[in-house]
Amino acid sequence: MIGFNSYASIPNGAVAVKPFYKEKYLGKWYEIARLDFKFERNLNNTTAEYSLNDNGTIKVENKGYNTKERKWVQATGKAKFVREENNAMLKVSFFGPFYSGYNVIAIDNDYKYALVAGASLKYLWILSREIKIPDDIKEKYLKIAEGIGYNTNNLLWIKHDK
Repeated sequence: MIGFNSYASIPNGAVAVKPFYKEKYLGKWYEIARLDFKFERNLNNTTAEYSLNDNGTIKVENKGYNTKERKWVQATGKAKFVREENNAMLKVSFFGPFYSGYNVIAIDNDYKYALVAGASLKYLWILSREIKIPDDIKEKYLKIAEGIGYNTNNLLWIKHDK
């Protein structure tokens, strides 16, 4: 899931995962928690699916169920590495030339759970390959985020019931 700004960066104190293996990151992720923002407002059952484009960029397909409008919505974008491909600092665009930071700042060895920081402390996601996350991973990721300066009390915990 992605914040939308015209630049790509990482919050102070956050460090992108290195080494990072993009092939292991590809596929479907369920959004477990997020800081709410305009482009995901009223969405539950949110997922992100990552695949390779022919030109080497990563195709990003975000999907969620809008609880107010009672319909599924989808956005397709692209992601590029900011530095080398083994550094999980990326920039993502859904709107032409406008990019935002997408930084994997924690991930388990099996690439089942990820903590993703946006360009600032306004954007944070906890992702999982399944609709739930173990409590120990949840607590670990919350501590990491709080250590960077995120207010984790503002996280929305996403329902996956459709």
